[in-house]
Amino acid sequence: MGDKVLLIGSGGREHAIAWKLSESQDVSRILVAPGNAGTATSGKISNVDVSVSDHEKLADWCKDNDISLVVIGPEVPLAEGVVDVLTGRNIACFGPTKAAAEIEASKAFSKDFMDRHNIPTARWKSFTEAKSACDHINSAPYKALVVKASGLAAGKGVIVAKDKEEACAAVNDILQVKRFGAAGETVVVEELLEGEEFSVLAFSDGTNIAPMLPAQDHKRLQDGDQGPNTGGMGAYCPCPQVDADVLSQIHKEVLQQTVDGMKQDGKPYVGVLYAGLMLTQDGAKVLEFNCRFGDPETQVILPLLKSDLYHTMKACVNGELSSAMPCFHDDKSAVAIVLASGGYPASYKKGYEITGLDTVQKELNQVVFHAGTAMKDGKVVTSGGRVLANVAMAADLPTAAAEALKGAETIKFEGAFFRRDIAKRGCKYLNRFKRPRLTYADCGVDIAAGNSLVDAIKPLAAQTARIGCDASLGGFGGVFDVKAAGYQDPILVSGTDGVGTKLKIAQSIGIHNTIGIDLVAMCVNDILANGAEALFFLDYFACGKLDVSVARDVVSGVADGCKQAGCALLGGETAEMPGMYAPGDYDLAGFSVGAVERGQMLPRMDDIIPGDVVIGVASSGIHSNGYSLVRAVVQRAGLNYESECPYAPGKSLGEELLTPTKIYSKTLLPAVNSVKVKAYAHITGGGLIENIPRILPKHIAVQLEASKWTIPPVFGWVSSCGGVGEEEMARTFNCGVGAALIVKGSEGDNVIAAIEALGEKAWTIGKVVDKSQVSGPHQVCIQGLSQALERAWTVTSGIQQGQLTNGANKMRVAVLISGTGTNLQALIDHTKDPAVCSHAEISLVISNIPGVQGLERAEKAGIPTQVIPHKGLKRVTFDMKVHDALEAAGIQFVCLAGFMRILSGEFVNNWRGRLINIHPSLLPSFKGMNAHKLVLEAGVRLTGCSVHYVVEEVDAGAILVQESVPVYPGDTESTLQERVKTAEHKAYPKALELVARGEAKMGHDGKVIWKGLEETD
Repeated sequence: MGDKVLLIGSGGREHAIAWKLSESQDVSRILVAPGNAGTATSGKISNVDVSVSDHEKLADWCKDNDISLVVIGPEVPLAEGVVDVLTGRNIACFGPTKAAAEIEASKAFSKDFMDRHNIPTARWKSFTEAKSACDHINSAPYKALVVKASGLAAGKGVIVAKDKEEACAAVNDILQVKRFGAAGETVVVEELLEGEEFSVLAFSDGTNIAPMLPAQDHKRLQDGDQGPNTGGMGAYCPCPQVDADVLSQIHKEVLQQTVDGMKQDGKPYVGVLYAGLMLTQDGAKVLEFNCRFGDPETQVILPLLKSDLYHTMKACVNGELSSAMPCFHDDKSAVAIVLASGGYPASYKKGYEITGLDTVQKELNQVVFHAGTAMKDGKVVTSGGRVLANVAMAADLPTAAAEALKGAETIKFEGAFFRRDIAKRGCKYLNRFKRPRLTYADCGVDIAAGNSLVDAIKPLAAQTARIGCDASLGGFGGVFDVKAAGYQDPILVSGTDGVGTKLKIAQSIGIHNTIGIDLVAMCVNDILANGAEALFFLDYFACGKLDVSVARDVVSGVADGCKQAGCALLGGETAEMPGMYAPGDYDLAGFSVGAVERGQMLPRMDDIIPGDVVIGVASSGIHSNGYSLVRAVVQRAGLNYESECPYAPGKSLGEELLTPTKIYSKTLLPAVNSVKVKAYAHITGGGLIENIPRILPKHIAVQLEASKWTIPPVFGWVSSCGGVGEEEMARTFNCGVGAALIVKGSEGDNVIAAIEALGEKAWTIGKVVDKSQVSGPHQVCIQGLSQALERAWTVTSGIQQGQLTNGANKMRVAVLISGTGTNLQALIDHTKDPAVCSHAEISLVISNIPGVQGLERAEKAGIPTQVIPHKGLKRVTFDMKVHDALEAAGIQFVCLAGFMRILSGEFVNNWRGRLINIHPSLLPSFKGMNAHKLVLEAGVRLTGCSVHYVVEEVDAGAILVQESVPVYPGDTESTLQERVKTAEHKAYPKALELVARGEAKMGHDGKVIWKGLEETD
């Protein structure tokens, strides 16, 4: 009889390990817990029903069943200390201890370890506060774009951001939204390394290492490394991009150095050490360590192992790795393609029958490793996201990749999908020696697409023809006849501009046909300041990959703008520059030329005197300046561009923010060319404060009164939700005035009438004064702007109590109290903070005791209150009175805040999943009364608070949020209580917001379900 092995795990990795172990003559049985359909009944391999979470019971079972070796596949049991328990019971176990497994279980520990032991890795820093992390991202002297949840997140806790904004969003997602739960209590922010990513695994006996062949997996869901991250969609081995010199460096400076360092730190590492690496220009650097075999790398590494896996594992456990060094095929390549369920990595359906397995294994001679499979009625069915992987081996990588693709195409189940480019990078690397002939298209520049675009936009340009040119495209230069346009002694005026980050919104929501209007407006409105009529316009469109339909939409907007301005679209440039822009991104620039007769030039600064008036012409909204600030406000408000616009119900926020810039060329030109107008200012970047002075003499200033013009609600919303002060608003935005004109006081009404006759809205918004009459450094003084901005938002936004900034109803919350209500105050402050844009509204406060301070806090905040005395009432009767009051008020959710009553089972069940409480300890420790006293008596060094769902058992509901507080020597119950109270005031609002935003809810099993983690593999 041979040895019996227990293998813990259920994925493709575990099937591959079991398959390889079964080849050993010294192994009689491999029992897999819990296993999958592939390990159910396969020769020596079978599944076994044994709990792996109760380590002591698992040890008893191993003893009872004469297990010779336990092999742990996944990281979670290792991080939980299963090896410590088993080896403590003299059961041989292949895998690191809990202390050694921290190299994967804590990214922060791992990075610190690498720094201490001089292991090459990316620069990094760890954080527990979102603001500090985002500050680092924005100020780091390197690309701090890789954000990692420090704990175990099922392989999904790493976000590689494309820019700082996305990196900060990932930080908020992890630390504030708690996307990965406890795994995200700390985030690691790393430098973005560039190069070839691969992995090298090694066996270790605590002192020595035995490296395996380098492999490369494919994390992204779709071909071309597009789509979200997954657990891995395929892999290949060996990785030809990694040469012998690089491998030697990795073996010495990474793998051996790590094992030596762990030993020095008193954490000898036994098992498999996985190094995820990036081959940079400075050599290989570590991205991450894993404390176990990789998945799906194992599925391509082990088929290339020639020697006995069991012997090597036993040698590691016995500290004798040198006696059983592994040996690999050096004349073969292996490629694995993962087949996944439709919908993965989000939710997906299970139970679909899988066919074609026998054909792949028997006719194509490939190996199929099961992952998310199960047996049902004698058939193999799907039961997970990553269902299985078929592995093909061949003498070379291209052949293995082609054969693996045949195998994947043969296996069928409903909704199945897989990547078709597994190993493409390795094959491409090998093909580089063939030196194929390059074409411009090979380098990413599609001349045919460029020609198609020209053909598509020629008719658009032709529609802008005017006297002086025919607006035909295709020549080397555009020609304009100024004399034919009617000018006698013209001065030419030119202007150039772009659209700024308003482009990001257009690209985000896929609306491209208005941004060109903005481009024209920014240029022609500028040259109007010199009194010039816009004659012709040129555009510049730059991208990484030309999408003809997108570019045509953009140019159609340019043509529309030219028609509004009365100028000809005379030509342009389309620049396709691979590698310069991210996919889908583009940039714009414009150039306009106009003319004005010599005697009509503006501004006439010498004519401007005190007593003149300032006429403001209405803008259409934000126009095209300040969008970096606007986008930050959108993020801060918790909105996206598909959200309903908070100040224009019925429209999306993105559509409203893309409202085109007003073009004033035709409507203001007659007034500007009249002798009545002394100067015109385009209110562009720099806002009112910095643009009006451009047309004023140094000794002159203007006084504006914000109540004299209509401020669009978008400005009130930006100011309120962004917490943007009035001076910042005035120096960033037009605040409703797109253009300002200086005219003689007696001519103001006549000029306004002329402007409004041509369709614009205008007002007298201020007057010209001597600079000595204006205090401060600016030449523009605006009175009442703060109040006007507040009115613009209050009157038009529709944000009344009970309505969110995205137009949806807020969650109506009641708070039950019995005393001072400090936690109630924290909830009130949070829900009423306009910068938070909370999804919750406190609609009722109920106390069982009259006259308490908490009632005063609620009344001061304008929140309805109700007193329901409990004295003389049975518990159930009292609870039902409270229940009826909550129902009558339309309450959707209840918070207990110092409510000194134990609620009945009837009440708790009526409000199951809609009732939370805060407890002054880190549950499940120190439940019930006197928590601080129990903490001090126990002598623990850490306590805190826990926000949890309320169930019938006291303090036993699922935990939403915890905040930790240190316990100091000399602490009393009073001093400890004060620090815990401060933590409560952070934790309770955070928990309420998670529920209100739908990020967390209580499941049927009483556990918390986190948004996005319901059905992933």
